[in-house]
Amino acid sequence: MLARISVFLLLCFVMIPGRVQAETKQPNILFILTDQWRAQSLGYAGNEQVKTPNIDALARQSVNFQNAVSGCPVCCPFRGSLMTGQRPLTHGVFLNDVQLPAKAVTIAEVLDNAGYETGFIGKWHLDGRGRSAFTPPERRQGFEFWRALECTHNYNRSFYYGDSPQRQTWEGYDAFAQTRVARQFIRDQSQKGQPFLLVMSYGSPHNPYHTAPPEYQSMYEPEKIKVRPNVPKDQQATAQKELAGYFAHCSALDDCVSDLMATLKETGIDQNTIVVFTSDHGDMLRSHGQIRKQKPWDESLRVPMLFRLNGVEHAQGRTVDSPINSEDLMPTLLGLCQVSIPDTVEGLDYSGYLRGGKNPSDGATVITCPSPFGEWQRSRGGKEYRGLRTTRYTYVRDLSGPWLLYDNEADPYQLKNLCNDPEAAPIQAKLDALLNKKLAAQHDEFLQGSQYIEKFGYQVDPKTGTVPYTN
Repeated sequence: MLARISVFLLLCFVMIPGRVQAETKQPNILFILTDQWRAQSLGYAGNEQVKTPNIDALARQSVNFQNAVSGCPVCCPFRGSLMTGQRPLTHGVFLNDVQLPAKAVTIAEVLDNAGYETGFIGKWHLDGRGRSAFTPPERRQGFEFWRALECTHNYNRSFYYGDSPQRQTWEGYDAFAQTRVARQFIRDQSQKGQPFLLVMSYGSPHNPYHTAPPEYQSMYEPEKIKVRPNVPKDQQATAQKELAGYFAHCSALDDCVSDLMATLKETGIDQNTIVVFTSDHGDMLRSHGQIRKQKPWDESLRVPMLFRLNGVEHAQGRTVDSPINSEDLMPTLLGLCQVSIPDTVEGLDYSGYLRGGKNPSDGATVITCPSPFGEWQRSRGGKEYRGLRTTRYTYVRDLSGPWLLYDNEADPYQLKNLCNDPEAAPIQAKLDALLNKKLAAQHDEFLQGSQYIEKFGYQVDPKTGTVPYTN
């Protein structure tokens, strides 16, 4: 009789979805990465126009880094830093469409060695061999499960590869199809009892702005959208139209996040899964008369950054003002998983801070543009810069000297440049000295972009500064 009861209890234990996994010490990681989603375009951030109820609910369960930045705010540099915990001038991906070196020590490789299953779905943009080219397993930087493409923003005719060079097509709006695959990955992993890292990398809300499904586009009427006060009057109508489409993509992704969170609950691994929601950079959307990214203004620079740690004290609905940068993500996640951080990593580990411990930051982080290109090429005002984003200030130098200084507390829309203002001289001098100190510690000589291009052996278009690529 006792033997029968023991067998029955054992079967019950095995058959409960996610039960084995829930008993493990190492948590899963679901990393939700969006493209060009600026920090200001979310309901929980105070924007009442964009409808993101599911991400707002996630924020209420998370630590919200309200001063999170993309230190080199453009696609590939962020992704290189996410994967390696290094700064762009270390891992070498400071332009788009170049390859992250095979020698890089990545988060997927480290977690794979620690017993994790690793998966990547969506936009990769780190292989540098053509945006529609097949990325073979040996160039996937440690990711095993693979449903990805180098880069596309044709959301309704989107392709991907698995383990063979045969190109496959996402059905319909690609974010929805990608989410379905991610949900199945989570279900499968919940049965295995092996911790996992899954990066769900969406291509939207990156332009083109007006390609979200019709039911989401109908949620927003351009003429009713209020633009930020730093949008020039002659560009406000254009900004309204762009924002309507942009917000439609945001709301579509909000439903995707809802589906992912529901899957964690239904599989029983919700309590043992770290969820991160962020973006690779923001989008100017006509603020200061500018478009897209690379720029040092907050609309380009600041990104959403939510860490949800279920069951961890001090991690529920908490907003912190400490800056966190792209290279800090890898060491923080490894710290949360109690996995050793490689010596190659340059970023800060915020895992203790997330649990209520000491802030590892001094309240300032470095922002850079090593070499402008593409949509911010030199003919459009693009230039090299180095700067600081602190809990309160933005300070930026170009190669000619001090360029921008904003008091973001008193001037949240960055309408008044205090650079070289006599009244702001003390704080400018303090920030300038701190920037010098940080650049020296990072061995950043702040050279002309052409010198870094030559150092890494990149070939760029002489007019645009862009690495040529094929679609």
